[in-house]
Amino acid sequence: MIGRYRWWIGTLLFLSTVINYIDRQTLSVLGPHLKSEFGWTNEKFAWIIIAFRLAYTVMQPVSGRLLDRFGTRNGLTLGVLWYSIAAMLTSLATGLRSFCGLRFLLGVGEAANWPGATKAVAEWFPRRERGWAVALFDSGSSFGAAIASVLVPFLYVWAGGWRPAFLMTGTLGFLWLIAWRRSYYPPELHPRLGEQERREILEDRAREGDVPAAAGDAAAPPVGVGALLARRQTWGAIAARGLTDPVWFMITDWFAIYLVGRGFRLEETALGFWVPFLAADLGNFFGGGVSSALIRHGWSVGRARRFLIVAGGFGVLALIPAALSTRFLVLVACFALATFSYAVMSTMALALPADLFESRAVASVAGMAGAAAGGGTLLSTYLIGIVADRFSFTPILIVASLVPLVAAALVVALVRNSEDSGRGVLKVI
Repeated sequence: MIGRYRWWIGTLLFLSTVINYIDRQTLSVLGPHLKSEFGWTNEKFAWIIIAFRLAYTVMQPVSGRLLDRFGTRNGLTLGVLWYSIAAMLTSLATGLRSFCGLRFLLGVGEAANWPGATKAVAEWFPRRERGWAVALFDSGSSFGAAIASVLVPFLYVWAGGWRPAFLMTGTLGFLWLIAWRRSYYPPELHPRLGEQERREILEDRAREGDVPAAAGDAAAPPVGVGALLARRQTWGAIAARGLTDPVWFMITDWFAIYLVGRGFRLEETALGFWVPFLAADLGNFFGGGVSSALIRHGWSVGRARRFLIVAGGFGVLALIPAALSTRFLVLVACFALATFSYAVMSTMALALPADLFESRAVASVAGMAGAAAGGGTLLSTYLIGIVADRFSFTPILIVASLVPLVAAALVVALVRNSEDSGRGVLKVI
């Protein structure tokens, strides 16, 4: 792996995201069975999702600050350990309240994944490769959701119920932790990193004016929250996540219930269930690959990111015909185009903190953006439960198709080169 060790780090980040999503999607895939067993309405099921999102939202900025202060290696270790235990404990749930409490605990731990992975990318990858690196780890979300759509029903049948399914999926994080603790250190301290690759990474960071990690995997002191919020680029990164992530979570949390509500049996639509998630995987790599290609051909980093965010926003409009179609294949194709387009946007949005800010501020900004995404998802989840029970999913999908265009407009307006970039916080893109 001489000269390519950073891609092994990227692979570990991908696997962490896969496991993260398998653990959270176990509930969504089993949702129709749990609703039937416990007699929950969509509104009651929404409260379980909200419990997770509440913890996830609150802990995103907290996790970001802790990661910037104590380092990527230790921060992600604690996060994965925490949520793996919480996922396994969900097998002991007995009703609505215990499900809400245990999903809250799951959200506390899972919140560290995206700020931590974004920070790791900023530490390990030259700017020209970050689009690909973000695409790699972010694709784990759709890949994990696709795996869960096949694995969890199998475990439900094979192991004889939903409790063993939660228990078994929760063990995956412990396997990942073994590889992570053996493999991850900052580049300047890594005992197995080749000197040529180390020099390439550190020289790229030096050109950006970045601050290297201190000994023991702790970064330089994080930038103050007030200083970050005073810059419009921070708000651009917040808008990019805050207005687009709720659309993704609407699909991941409710797609199985939506299909059943439209009259399709979940067991008969296994192919259709995972196709949108596979499309999202392709969108991650399409976004990362195209942005890297545009940068190689002379586009600025900011221009390449903004172009793909706008293009992705228009693609999510495919949810409108999905809401109106009664044919299963057309419905699935429209969802697939929408998730592909969302993933293009998401890859660019996740790259923005690493593009715009030096390492000691990356996780903090990523955490703020994640908190905005969580807040938007909390509100949308509550409204989805009410609207789906009283009306249908049609107005939900139409609104969800339009919101990403608002996000794209805000990114274009806010994410620009800054006169403040010389003050040691921002980079010029």
